[in-house]
Amino acid sequence: MEDIPNLKYIKELSGEDTIFEQKFIQILKEEFPEEVQIYTECIKNEEAGLAGEIVHKLKHKFNILSMANAYEFAVNYEEELRVGDTNGDHKFRNILETIKNYLNTI
Repeated sequence: MEDIPNLKYIKELSGEDTIFEQKFIQILKEEFPEEVQIYTECIKNEEAGLAGEIVHKLKHKFNILSMANAYEFAVNYEEELRVGDTNGDHKFRNILETIKNYLNTI
């Protein structure tokens, strides 16, 4: 089952503090594209280990966006990257695209 990103966790964390929510969302919107770009460059340059470090950072954003299945996939993919296996790239990019599209709507 594919995860659908949402703000449930951020809303719970904020306790109805809309200013906090907006700041948190703004940080996501700023950091996410930068990290995706770095990940993409690492894969292109066949630097799987470095890509794994970026996946480590990105996977926490999956949790923040209530994407438990994507988070579990990222945990496993991070380990695969550490040993040079990039076979999960296509699925990981699909997850990233889903998040990118979501962030563009909020």
